[in-house]
Order: sequence, then structure tokens, then C-alpha cells
Amino acid sequence: MIRLLVGLGNPGHEYESTRHNAGFWWIDTVAHRLGAHLQADRAYHGFVARVNRPEGPVWLVMPQTYMNLSGKSVAPLARFFKIAPEEILVVHDELDLLPGQMKLKQGGSAAGHNGLKDIQAQLGSPAFWRLRLGIGHPGVRAEVADFVLRKPPAAEREAIAGCIDRSMEALDTLLAGDMTKAMMLLHAGPQRPKPPRPPKPPATEPAAD
Repeated sequence: MIRLLVGLGNPGHEYESTRHNAGFWWIDTVAHRLGAHLQADRAYHGFVARVNRPEGPVWLVMPQTYMNLSGKSVAPLARFFKIAPEEILVVHDELDLLPGQMKLKQGGSAAGHNGLKDIQAQLGSPAFWRLRLGIGHPGVRAEVADFVLRKPPAAEREAIAGCIDRSMEALDTLLAGDMTKAMMLLHAGPQRPKPPRPPKPPATEPAAD
């Protein structure tokens, strides 16, 4: 099962609506769904909530260390509550996916994401799960740093928000640890609206004698 949910982002009002904070947006949505209240916790350098569920407690964390030091928040909490890397889900923005797309994976490289790099270094393992929320790519590598720290246009923000809303359909499955089923739910795109049915032709009157 997943015992620790981590959303990545940067603290401060100036960053809250930027692409790099997609992980914070996700955690806010989960907290609302689970009725959790995130509170500042100095011991774990972030906003933290505990949700008691029948199968055991689940922790929600938004590190307030700035992205590059995210592991400073995640690793101490994981060690104290004896949470294995395989029981951690980190949610973050993903350049290689379009807004509205998301992918779930376990392990692998950080692919240049500094938040993931630091968590991997602090945990001493890459085996944690990642939910990648697409934000798109500026097309030029040199522009990436500025791109992730800018607010997305309204259409892209709506696509990301819709993606986060759809991911909630898989939340219970994720927490239960059924990752194969969760992948099926998360990787499915939004359902296309069904085309309207053509109107029925009017009934014909019987011919008169």
C-alpha cells in the first residue's frame, strides 16, 4: 500500500500558480477529498497531514524547502514512521507529457527533475513511485528553467486541473497498492463525448384508400 503522498513545488505566493507547483495542486485536491488539514510541521520542513484509514495511517506532505531540497522533508518522515520507498508516491510536474496527460511509474532516473534527485539521494533509493503530471515543454532546453516557473495559460491550467480531477478516481486504488489497476485508470485519457444521436424520422401516415 501507499503510506506517504508527496506533492512537489516551491513555497511562497509568487510560485503557487506556476507549472512547477503541479504537485502541490494535486496534494491540495487529495486533502480536500480525504478531509485532511495540512499544517506546518518544522520537524519535517513542510505542510503535513495524517489521514487515518482502516488499513492504517496515510501521510500527506508538501515540502516547504524549495524544490531542490525536497528530500530534506520526505526522508526524515519516512525514516521516523518506517515507510519504505516502495510505499511512497511522489507527484510532480513533467515536461515530457502534455497538459492533461499523466503517467504512473516506479523508480527510474530523475530525468533532470531536481526535486526527484534530492528525494532519491536522501532516501538512498530510487524505488519510490512517481505520478507525473504533464505540463508540456517549451521546445528549447535553455528555456526550461523559466518555463516551469511561469504560470500556464488558462487552457493549459484547466487541462492540468482536469487531469488532477481524473486522478482522484484512482486514489483509493493507489492507496491500496494495486498499482497495475491504478495505471489502467490513470493512463486512460478523458472520455470523448458521445456524438448526439440522429433524430428519429417522423412516422409516416398510412396512405388513404
